[in-house]
Parts: sequence; structure tokens; C-alpha cells
Amino acid sequence: MSKTTKAIQQLPPATLGALQKLGADLAVARLRRKESLRTWAKRLGVTLSTLQRLEAGDPTVSIGIVASALWLINRDGELGSLAAPEHDQGALDMNVRDAVALGRARAQVSADARMRAETPGNSREA
Repeated sequence: MSKTTKAIQQLPPATLGALQKLGADLAVARLRRKESLRTWAKRLGVTLSTLQRLEAGDPTVSIGIVASALWLINRDGELGSLAAPEHDQGALDMNVRDAVALGRARAQVSADARMRAETPGNSREA
């Protein structure tokens, strides 16, 4: 089994559903523009079967073909922000957790220092 096949088999169900919705939405966009499968396949530079796979949400269709289809409906501009760091909620959550942990550690160090300073025999006078 190739790595690609394994990766496709491990796609989360929600991701597969999103790909199927994207394919269906692209089919609707094509139909609303009154274009045939054959015409769109030609405009995309793909075979008719590849376009049918795209519209079915097949996860093995290349991202370049998906991008080209989005370009045909003037939605390719969205691609640049899909994985932008400012939208990476997982990383943002990690940053917040790290900041909270750092704040707690600093507060503990400060509290420990105050306790040592207040302990009899620990005078600041020299």
C-alpha cells in the first residue's frame, strides 16, 4: 500500500464530507453557469472522468485541479488564507496554554522569593 493510499484511507469522516460538499458546490456552480461537464473539463485541462471525480469529492483529485476549478468561479483568492497562521486555532490555543503556564511559573518563583525574603534570618541588610 502506498503512503498516499494510506493517507487517503485515514482521512477523517468530516474531511471527506467537506470534500464531497466542495465537489457538489463546484458542480452547482458549473450548472448555474450552464456549462457542460465536457466544457469545464476542457477549460480545466482535465479528462471528463477527472472532473466527475472532482465533483464527487474524490480526495485523490490533485489540489492543483481543485485550485483551477476554484479559479473558474473566482474563488481561488480564498486559498491564500486557508492555513494562515492567524487562523490556526490549534496553535493559538497552544500559545495561550504556554503563556498561562509561563505566568504560573513566574508567579510561583516570585512567591517563593517572597517567602525566602520573609523567613527569619534572611535579612536584606548587608
